[in-house]
Amino acid sequence: MHFSRNTIGTVFVGGAMTLTLAALAYPSMLGVQNVSTNTSRIIANTRYGPLTEADRDFVVKVRSAGLWEYRLGQDAMKHGATKPMREAGEHLVIGHALLDDSCRRIATELHITLPNQATPQQQQFVATAESKSGTEFDSTAANIMRVTHGQIFPAIAKIRATTQNTLVRQLADQANEVVLDHIASMEKTGLVNFDQVNFQETTPPKLPQSQLTPPPPQPGSPVVKLTSPPGLKNFYTSTVHVP
Repeated sequence: MHFSRNTIGTVFVGGAMTLTLAALAYPSMLGVQNVSTNTSRIIANTRYGPLTEADRDFVVKVRSAGLWEYRLGQDAMKHGATKPMREAGEHLVIGHALLDDSCRRIATELHITLPNQATPQQQQFVATAESKSGTEFDSTAANIMRVTHGQIFPAIAKIRATTQNTLVRQLADQANEVVLDHIASMEKTGLVNFDQVNFQETTPPKLPQSQLTPPPPQPGSPVVKLTSPPGLKNFYTSTVHVP
């Protein structure tokens, strides 16, 4: 069963779908007391090149995206009503496990604090999809994922074009490959409503920053690790090399 355009719009607006690269890392934890609106401001000089606010925010955003998309990928593998949806779930799990490993290694080198939870908005995406079952789950999850991946895709290109940090550049290369593959995987389900997706990508609702920022990790808490289950094929070739 496919959602009508109005139904999809209700689901998306209810989920308040938008992804941005706004300043969102944890200022006091990073030694930055006042987060600037100038995301090109250099916040650290590293042996991999200067690190800007935009660079740091990109690493945090990739990590945060994985914390909810990996879970929806697991849901799709287990509960997807069609083979294309279950296969899309595999791509989500494998891709975000790879990106998460890269984010954790990069964060260690660049002293970036990573979240252990997705943003409130992203957690609502998961709740919305998990409230459905059967073909309704497939349609809801596929369209949510297609919108969010479509929104982040140009942001990856911007970081890749502007960053002077070699580790962030490698992460952008890897994210570009993974996100493009995930977009294609969602489209292969045959469930994407392109008119509604294009509308949601270009006219996202405005939300308070608290809904778009992942909560900071508890002091001393272990870093959550996303790992690919054994037996799944790696679809990707891009890697991040940390000397």
